[in-house]
Amino acid sequence: MKFTNLERLLPFGYLILVILGIVKESVFYYFIGVNILKYSNLMDVLISPISDLTSYPIVLGAFSFYVLMLYFYFIYISKKTDKKWVHKLLKTENLSEPLTDEEIKIRLGNKFLSVTAFGIMTFFLGIGIGNGKKVSDAINSNQLVYRHSITFSSSETKLVYLIGTNSANIFYVEKGSKNVKISPVGAIESIEFLKVKK
Repeated sequence: MKFTNLERLLPFGYLILVILGIVKESVFYYFIGVNILKYSNLMDVLISPISDLTSYPIVLGAFSFYVLMLYFYFIYISKKTDKKWVHKLLKTENLSEPLTDEEIKIRLGNKFLSVTAFGIMTFFLGIGIGNGKKVSDAINSNQLVYRHSITFSSSETKLVYLIGTNSANIFYVEKGSKNVKISPVGAIESIEFLKVKK
């Protein structure tokens, strides 16, 4: 397996990161009735996928496992280039002239990158749909666990379920309410993380 023109793929990687952020955040907040793009800037969108990966060790582990298994699978394929199923996978069986080993390695590298990009996009789309539906159902059925206390600049304190934050806003549901509220970060003095009995 061989990668060519990685420097040309770097802008494509940034584009994938932006798309990942937009798709995941839009889908997640769609379920709770918020158009997140109205309340976010580009940096919020870019950081969103990285934030999700580092928030939960199991997500980071599953993501790393997926990429590693895919990488080792393609390494295995690169050692079986004489097999018909490899040529079928790379769509080279009907070419008039057989590809050189170098060309096959380049095709494998390109296939690995495209399969990895597709898998990562579906991975984050699944996170957005799953988490969005879970939070939406918990709000509608009044089953939220309120783990945060927000103190505003006016010294008013509220017990809330914290949905998410970005550089400009905080999204939450107050205890006793089913409505999502959005407050600017500047209006908040502190957020306290509460210990909740299981």
